[in-house]
Amino acid sequence: RARDKSIYWVNTTIVPFLDEKGQPDQYVSIRYEITQRKIAEEQLRIYADRLENSNRELQDFASVAAHDLQEPLRKILAFGDRLSTRFAPALTDEGKDFLERMLASARRMRKLIDDLLTYSRVTTMGQPFVPTDLKTIIADVLSDLEIRIEQVKGKVVAEALPQIDADPSQMRQLLQNLIANALKFHRPDVPPVVQVKATISGNYVTLAIVDNGIGFEEKYLDRIFTIFQRLHGKQEYEGTGVGLAVCRRIVERHQGSITAKSEPGKGTQFLVTLPIYQSTGAAK
Repeated sequence: RARDKSIYWVNTTIVPFLDEKGQPDQYVSIRYEITQRKIAEEQLRIYADRLENSNRELQDFASVAAHDLQEPLRKILAFGDRLSTRFAPALTDEGKDFLERMLASARRMRKLIDDLLTYSRVTTMGQPFVPTDLKTIIADVLSDLEIRIEQVKGKVVAEALPQIDADPSQMRQLLQNLIANALKFHRPDVPPVVQVKATISGNYVTLAIVDNGIGFEEKYLDRIFTIFQRLHGKQEYEGTGVGLAVCRRIVERHQGSITAKSEPGKGTQFLVTLPIYQSTGAAK
């Protein structure tokens, strides 16, 4: 305590001086005040606790809200389908148009809810990190996307990829989202070509997913990784604007980073940097 009874923090170092017999003879004490540092540490701890609680509440809210929306949405789709199949002859052309619009909106809402649940579960439902062969993961992803690749007359070329410590299911989701994204945003009358490359530097591997698609202006770089943000209308390209936000959450959970380089009309290159070996303190 100071003379005014206020409390302050100090860091004290005591150094002994030894005599001929190796016994302490004198001491030098060095002391300096660290009150501001301790105050800053406490404020940071409080902020971190609040942020953790806020994130937990947000994830709980997203999960509960999505589940609560599922049931009424199922009823809308079910009764809408019944109207369409049983009573179509009784509906006017305008009535049929209204019904189809309603069902289309309900299907988009269902996709949005599913994507919201996926986004909220990246951290809460993640599996432990284990040695994961990305070569096997990419083979499974390309197998799943086979029909889509055929539909757009596209081509995906994947180089040899390494093994890393990761959540296998999330690595599959990450690569599938990025490759599917590259296939979707292709230029009209230009078959999409997607390349997947890997560059290793120290304990990190950088995956490059390169396409020849429509590209985008890099001033929108931060926007594309934000949930529900889209650069194109749903009439042009399907989707909810959640896929790249999920990718970013997956990469951040793996202590990595994701960015992109692009130019309109000249394709896009997504760069994902991940640790090869996770540190002891990495999230499990």
